Amino acid sequence: MEAVDTLVETLRQAAPGDRAPIKAQLLALAQGPEGSVVQEHLDNMRRGEILETQWEIEEVLEAAAPTPAQPEPEPEPDAEPEEDPNRQLKAADLQLIYDDPRGLMLHKSKVGDRWFLTQMDPQTRQPQTFELQKQEIEQLKTQLQGSPHWLIGS
Repeated sequence: MEAVDTLVETLRQAAPGDRAPIKAQLLALAQGPEGSVVQEHLDNMRRGEILETQWEIEEVLEAAAPTPAQPEPEPEPDAEPEEDPNRQLKAADLQLIYDDPRGLMLHKSKVGDRWFLTQMDPQTRQPQTFELQKQEIEQLKTQLQGSPHWLIGS
């Protein structure tokens, strides 16, 4: 480490134009067989040096450090998987299309063609929602045709 100390001492006193060969010698030591020890020693010395010398030592350390391997780019997804039309739906997946203030609501799924009816249970006074079958949808449309409770745009 005496050679490193001597080179840093010389680097500190050298004119800016004369620093390149000194830095090259430091770099050779930092990349040599005891490179990690030299790099650690340079890093410790750097902290106590004047600012210009710190910068020069940092350049040597950056040049001596192994280049990090470029991360592999993530493969782009081929295509978004299609959503299962029969999956469990959330409230955000439903669009209100009929709202009778007496307690009857119809929702249609935003994706697919699933219809849900929500009505009050007369015994518990809690809303119950269930999915309608194709024939029930057509029957409800016929029964509720002309009702003022259909929402615009549905």
